[in-house]
Amino acid sequence: MKKFAGKTAVITGSGREKGLGQAIAIKLASEGANIVVSDIGRSRDKATEDIHIGSSDAMEAVAAGLRDYGVNVTTCVADVRVQADMKALAVHAINEHSSLDIWVNNAGIGYIMSPILDVTEDDWRAVIDVNLTGCFWGLQVAAKTMMEQKTGGRIINIASQAAKSGFPFAQAYCASKHGLVGLARSASIELGPEKITVNNVCPNHVTTELGDWQNKFTSKALGLTEEEYLQKMSDKIPLRRVGMPEDTANAVAFLCSEEASYITGESLNVSGGEEPH
Repeated sequence: MKKFAGKTAVITGSGREKGLGQAIAIKLASEGANIVVSDIGRSRDKATEDIHIGSSDAMEAVAAGLRDYGVNVTTCVADVRVQADMKALAVHAINEHSSLDIWVNNAGIGYIMSPILDVTEDDWRAVIDVNLTGCFWGLQVAAKTMMEQKTGGRIINIASQAAKSGFPFAQAYCASKHGLVGLARSASIELGPEKITVNNVCPNHVTTELGDWQNKFTSKALGLTEEEYLQKMSDKIPLRRVGMPEDTANAVAFLCSEEASYITGESLNVSGGEEPH
């Protein structure tokens, strides 16, 4: 019997090829979970330009690949910044899959970066709205649905090494990810009696499509070539390599498993030893 056979997982921000969301979906599907692939579907504003989001077509492509694992996979367009969209996403999971057992808040903005004196009000709000408020709306609706089912559940936020340490040009990003630490700690206390665990996964840098953009931006800002920047990054990591999407996906799968049933309110580092606290 596969670990997650008969269970349903909703994964926000999972509609892009080579992204963390896709890797998490692949891992859970390979262990038998039915999957709801969710993303914003189309550009809504300057903060969600087409180059950085999962389009409806891309979502369908990700879903098609997941069906090779023999599980039920559907797609649902949703904007995590909109509470009503998150409610509709949970309803979709119940209507199409009959249950909601795992909710992964993976959607995030990591591509709005600038020196601290250049941060605009719109940029600040865009990052906080997706990375922190969006996770709260997802957590809230997942918790409500799981409580109604009376079967417990797993809620996981994809935080970041930036939930533990600060980085230049990423004030809103670091603030939003640090906020997830407090969110998980608080929510775990309220939801523990319902057998719902709430945890964060905190990867260090992963070269997804977003990670590639960050490599180019940060290396240029620091006056380094991209190769020099990546080498300096690897040199700081005890295991001497940057993270891969599968590293994060494996941590998510562990926290969703029965082996992790007594773990809640935690922020698990997946950093090759770079982030020790």
